[in-house]
Amino acid sequence: MSKNGVSSDRTSGFTLIELLVVIAIIAVLIALLLPAVQQAREAARRSQCKNNLKQLGLAVHNYTDQHKVLPPGYVSSFTATGDDLGAGWGWAAMLMPQLDQTPAFQAIDFSSGIESTANATMRLKNFSVLMCPSDDAQPQWPARKYDPATGTPLNVICNVGSANYVGMYGISEPGVDGEGLFFRNSNVSFAGITDGLSQTIMIGERSHRLGEATWTGSVTGALLAGDPSDGVGQLVPEHGSGMVLGHAGERHSPGDPFSDANQFYSRHSGGGVHFLFADGHITFLGRSLDYNVYLSLATRAGSEVISGDY
Repeated sequence: MSKNGVSSDRTSGFTLIELLVVIAIIAVLIALLLPAVQQAREAARRSQCKNNLKQLGLAVHNYTDQHKVLPPGYVSSFTATGDDLGAGWGWAAMLMPQLDQTPAFQAIDFSSGIESTANATMRLKNFSVLMCPSDDAQPQWPARKYDPATGTPLNVICNVGSANYVGMYGISEPGVDGEGLFFRNSNVSFAGITDGLSQTIMIGERSHRLGEATWTGSVTGALLAGDPSDGVGQLVPEHGSGMVLGHAGERHSPGDPFSDANQFYSRHSGGGVHFLFADGHITFLGRSLDYNVYLSLATRAGSEVISGDY
């Protein structure tokens, strides 16, 4: 009721300017909170990635308890000149029972190649324990033939399911006989890791931003796009075992975005890579790691002496 006795219908509320000020304040608060939310999400993804590697470590140890040796890097017969004949299935495929994926293991025709029509369904599968949540890898990718002389991609042999973890081959280019724990038809025992289980890398991350990886194995006849610097500016395709294996011999420490494709790299903050060691512990190794130490950690029996923390 007004002073003159006339009632007023006017109610209190925000003016346009006040409303704009409130919206601006909310926008500033959101902008301030967003980095913290993103950091929290990345911390959760990073924790999940470490948990994946922990599960892989347990699976490898359970496999070794049963078979007395680590799973092979990949399995293949070969010609007198050393060329692969298949079937090509790799270490992660061999671990399926130890990863609670027995139905998947039983569905794989290990006597046939990865590219075989008998494995057309299974080779496209994805498994969360083999995928880093920080990466943006596509579910599948094409394994191709390349012209070895020019590096020109030719026909697609088959598509394969993605993965973000590859076994340590050693310090030379992934191929058939490495210095690390995984290579063609490898049967490394824990006793054969004379450098010490705690000082030998077993498995590491690979983001598909650097190079593709698959859980299936080495597709027979396929090559991978390599590093132009290896051929003085010409693209040199690399051995197909790089689909499941990586190495430390590219003159770059782990996590370096300028390293050759198909090695070790992650999308995690901090510029490094999570590695699973043969004793089961997990360490984040960054770009500041001394390169010679990195090479030493990549071999199983190099007799190197590593002092201090790494």
